[in-house]
Amino acid sequence: MASGSWEEFFAVHLPPTDFEDNRSLLKEFCERHDQYGNKIVLVTSGGTTVPLEHNTVRFVDNFSAGTRGAASAEYFLEHGYAVIFMHRQKSLEPFTRNFTGQKLFDMLDLQDRGPNTTITVKQDSVFVLAPVLQRYQAAHAAGALLHVAFTSVSEYFWLLRAACELLARTGPRALLYLAAAVSDFYVPKDRVPTHKMQSASGPPVIQLHLVPKMLAPLVNLWVPEAYVVSFKLETDENLLIPKARAALEKYKHKMVVANMLQTRHQRVILVTPDANQEIVLSREEVHAGIDIEGVIVSDIVRAHGAHMGCGAPPSCARSPR
Repeated sequence: MASGSWEEFFAVHLPPTDFEDNRSLLKEFCERHDQYGNKIVLVTSGGTTVPLEHNTVRFVDNFSAGTRGAASAEYFLEHGYAVIFMHRQKSLEPFTRNFTGQKLFDMLDLQDRGPNTTITVKQDSVFVLAPVLQRYQAAHAAGALLHVAFTSVSEYFWLLRAACELLARTGPRALLYLAAAVSDFYVPKDRVPTHKMQSASGPPVIQLHLVPKMLAPLVNLWVPEAYVVSFKLETDENLLIPKARAALEKYKHKMVVANMLQTRHQRVILVTPDANQEIVLSREEVHAGIDIEGVIVSDIVRAHGAHMGCGAPPSCARSPR
């Protein structure tokens, strides 16, 4: 069914229970870095859920492990940005993304000596873990990375609006990198049962509504001076560029990162009002462990610099800490 307005969506869906706590964290982070003239990027990452019950047991999910957002956040930190990492709870996060599953435990040795038990990093793993740990500690020592988590699509939108309104004060130094896989459909609150749906009642009939497009108020109202980058994922190559260009024309933001589901880790196209720029990693680069996100972020940083009227490389984020 057709979507309502974005105002109606916020009127119907209450903010999450921890919203004010997260808004306070966002406010402190933005004000601190704005005070020092730092560039701030909001990176959204991971998929959103659409609950099918108020006491949620079942939900519709959007496919995303958060790989692109987590990797990109690290590269923005390297370019001197303060990073708000708004991510799906339990999706991949910067730095720890490199050691998922058993990888971290496989790097460790346990010396069990009773009360003097110690855990050490295996010598052949030190060169892998040490540089990642060093970057992680540097980012946190500078207070340059803030984690904010969401699960449902309504939680995501409440946090997104709050972050944008706070970032608006930083003017053109704000960058939005909207890599989260946001649900296009939702079930209105008044159509969602309170308790778990019972299978004894037979198969449920679920009517999904279109989620209002939030790019319009985001670009025009919430954070009008920011450099806004959205993402477009398709499975049909014929739709990719036309849909990316249609989004730019409709919402008037700065860039769409267009990618195909099957090749998203090796190839993307940066679509701007003036050009299409294709980024492709060779087979050798992929096997060498090179992240395409590093190239994407470098190009976006240059474009953001031009947006601010500054062609020089960004300086490192400074902090009173």
